Amino acid sequence: MIVFELVCPKHHRFEGWFASAEDFGSQKRSGLLCCPTCGATQIEKLPMARIGRQEAGPAAPAPASERPAENPGPRPAAVAFTPEKLNRLIDYLLANTDNVGPDFAAEARRIHNEEAPRRDIRGTASKEETEQLLEEGIPVLPLPIPRREDWH
Repeated sequence: MIVFELVCPKHHRFEGWFASAEDFGSQKRSGLLCCPTCGATQIEKLPMARIGRQEAGPAAPAPASERPAENPGPRPAAVAFTPEKLNRLIDYLLANTDNVGPDFAAEARRIHNEEAPRRDIRGTASKEETEQLLEEGIPVLPLPIPRREDWH
């Protein structure tokens, strides 16, 4: 999972979480990205700093003068999707993930523990299974996708 700082033409800044840099590019080309504040779809990545891992103990916090400035505006809690964009997002997820059905929790653990090939999966899991996966440090995103015949 990679987190990018994104910006729209009106300079609204927000985070986007992606499986990879290629995933960001694919979603951008597919028109799946939009600004949660104004709905603009011309989204760009902001430059990122590369920070190497330190071999020895933890580093001391940077002095306040060297820390990046806080984002002054509030972060939106959710992205507003039009029905068309939501349908495209669901189509993208269905086309680019393996459906493991009710074995989702077990398969997510196998992938996390490198006992199964790394790939994007979808399936069903109970609330308890989802919470356990998150507690184990396995990134999952509960996303209720309705049956296609129930789409509006």
